[in-house]
Amino acid sequence: MTEFVAADAGTASIAKPATKPARPHFSSGPCAKPPGWDASKLATEVLGRSHRSKLGKARLQYCIDLMREMLRLPDTHRIGIVPGSDTGAFEMAMWTMLGARGVTTLAWESFGEGWVTDAAKQLKLDPTVLRADYGQLPDLSQIDWNTDVLFTWNGTTSGVRVPHGDWIPDDRAGLTFADSTSAVFAYDLPWDKIDVATFSWQKVLGGEGGHGVLILGPRAVERLETYTPAWPLPKVFRLMAKGKLAEGVFKGETINTPSMLAVEDAIFALEWAKSLGGLDGLIARSDANAAALDQIVAERDWLGHLAADPASRSKTSVCLTVEGADEAFIKKFASLLEAEDAAYDVAGYRDAPPGLRIWCGATVDTADIAALGPWLDWAYATAKAA
Repeated sequence: MTEFVAADAGTASIAKPATKPARPHFSSGPCAKPPGWDASKLATEVLGRSHRSKLGKARLQYCIDLMREMLRLPDTHRIGIVPGSDTGAFEMAMWTMLGARGVTTLAWESFGEGWVTDAAKQLKLDPTVLRADYGQLPDLSQIDWNTDVLFTWNGTTSGVRVPHGDWIPDDRAGLTFADSTSAVFAYDLPWDKIDVATFSWQKVLGGEGGHGVLILGPRAVERLETYTPAWPLPKVFRLMAKGKLAEGVFKGETINTPSMLAVEDAIFALEWAKSLGGLDGLIARSDANAAALDQIVAERDWLGHLAADPASRSKTSVCLTVEGADEAFIKKFASLLEAEDAAYDVAGYRDAPPGLRIWCGATVDTADIAALGPWLDWAYATAKAA
């Protein structure tokens, strides 16, 4: 057990906890590798081969098929691997489909604000912007569904997510664009409510960065085939060929050359997910991790959730407040934990209020979350004493 005298009393007697997390990887991206991961376990037959070879296309298609199976994605939705991580995938969707009608952007954290900037300053679309402070959601009842709507399903930098898809009407005229990079594989997403979704492997799967995944529903495909943007499109954004959707993109024929090593890494994670029972197994692990961290927070009066409402609190990128902490204190706090190999990369996002951010996705073991509690006590007391 950790024992210490309250730091504000002017003295501190601090014992380091006896047990460390076995895998102290709590970064919110790139996230922890799946348990049991080792580079030697990755298939390497495709390395050094063309991604357009029969083998290369087969491995890319297999990766797509596994993602479809793990996400329980309906046949109505296409799924493709694209360049530029989640950012590249979301910008590809914006640049190719926006401008046909008005746009509403929802922003309650850093990445949502990024899409506001792209829509307003780059595409010059004069979007309607619905904002909320970090830790809150905007008023979803104020959305005009005659417009296209851009939002993050799970706000990685604020720890706030939309609680469900019931706020999205079935008879919407506009398209929904859901940046889902911290949500897929952790929630059972309502695909009938999502016209465009994007994510990257580096989040809930613990995969490597650099590649994005773009999911298109039938209404998004219709938009692509009936609307041509007024602005030029770079080659890596082009999804159309001769007036039709470039179907090859969604069958393993990537627009640019992918890292086949990153693809094999994603396949490893997806096969691991399948061994757990698929999406239900992934959700169960993430829920257990979030519950373990909730217990840690509940037992400490100096620790709190940035997202006050449990209904919209992330179960993956959990953002915490630390009583009296400023940016310098959090930097010291996180550095203490890293120096002890007790927790890596737990400082909150640079644009967020000073605090901690603990990744609770499925690739983290619940025992490691539980072991983190005493180390948070030690780091807090040590930083206060300093």
